Amino acid sequence: MELLQLFVTASIPVLKVLLITALGSYLALDRVDILGEVTRKNLNTVVFYVFSPALVGSNLAKTITYQSMVKMWFMPVNILITFIIGSVLGWILIQLTRPPAHLRGLVLGCCAAGNLGNLLLIIVPAVCKEKGSPFGAPDVCHTYAMAYASLSMAIGAVYLWSYVYNIVRISSTRGTQDSNQSAERSPTSDQVSCTEPLLSSKEYVIVEENGDQYSLPYTAVPEEKPKVTTSGKLKQRIVMVFEKINLKTIFAPSTIGAIVGFAIGVIPQIRKLLIGDGAPLRVIQDTAYLLGDGAIPALTLIIGGNLLKGLRGSGIQKSLVVGIIVVRYVALPLIGILVIKGALKFGLVHSDPLYLFVLLLQFSLPPAMNIGTMTQLFGAGENECSVIMLWTYAFASLSLTFWSAAFMWIVTRL
Repeated sequence: MELLQLFVTASIPVLKVLLITALGSYLALDRVDILGEVTRKNLNTVVFYVFSPALVGSNLAKTITYQSMVKMWFMPVNILITFIIGSVLGWILIQLTRPPAHLRGLVLGCCAAGNLGNLLLIIVPAVCKEKGSPFGAPDVCHTYAMAYASLSMAIGAVYLWSYVYNIVRISSTRGTQDSNQSAERSPTSDQVSCTEPLLSSKEYVIVEENGDQYSLPYTAVPEEKPKVTTSGKLKQRIVMVFEKINLKTIFAPSTIGAIVGFAIGVIPQIRKLLIGDGAPLRVIQDTAYLLGDGAIPALTLIIGGNLLKGLRGSGIQKSLVVGIIVVRYVALPLIGILVIKGALKFGLVHSDPLYLFVLLLQFSLPPAMNIGTMTQLFGAGENECSVIMLWTYAFASLSLTFWSAAFMWIVTRL
């Protein structure tokens, strides 16, 4: 009966997400046209530059202190582990299914990067408010849930735009090069193939024998190659890496908001000015909270509108979609349980049930929606990405409910 109660508790937040997502899809229909493509793009811009940074910064500023940072140091490592394991499983999937070159980066990205911000911001605080929640007082749970989800969103954005962005970029570039090379190799009707040699065999022998008479004198000059030291090679490689990484995308507004939130929370002098009922500049923090409250419903509506593209379909292999679903909803959560149990055994994480629940949930999320933005940016696999997002988010309603209940049951017994 207790497990059934946990399952009901886990299903309520997912149902809320489904209802808002369905509303977003309805508003994006052509006959309704309230949340059309242009509107979604403009709303997404407002969320990206205003709502999300306010949400992340305000929640981190209120809950983050030096002591809590020491306790939460494992979260960036945990997210990195999800990216590494997801990439390995994605590489295995690519070897099994052999997708086109321009889709390989998309497959790797969908297997590696989960929706570490939006869904956690919706699901975890909503679980705290449910009657059967095992995480204590709803108000305290909600405050720390927002902090954990905001930190996850900020770290996930850095990994996403530094790792997945470059994978999709390289994959789309290689796919374009391969298509261009195949077009150059294929003969056209205007080309005439010459099978006759320009010189007969006898003429070729005469020219070859007398070739030295027509050659210019050549004096070999030894070239002195500059010696490159080990430190010089290392410096060149570091410069090449920084040239390829787009720092502007890494330091997204939500990341900047996280940095500001950390600074406010950790520095006592600034914290006293902004945080608390008696803070002289508390109006700034209240304004940030007010703006941040608009992020969650707006993001969920945008997700619903974007998923509508996947209904049109594309020529993507069914095995790819099934493989990504298996990686994200079966393999990764099972591996995540082993990782967190191992970290708890070796004392790498503290035994806070809510914190452990968030760490486990990071292994079971659907692919990050920003991957669709990357495919639009590079013009490779946009339709295929829409189909992947449609089916993975459709299965997420069942998967997240199941794994949320299972994780709540696990963390109460660790």
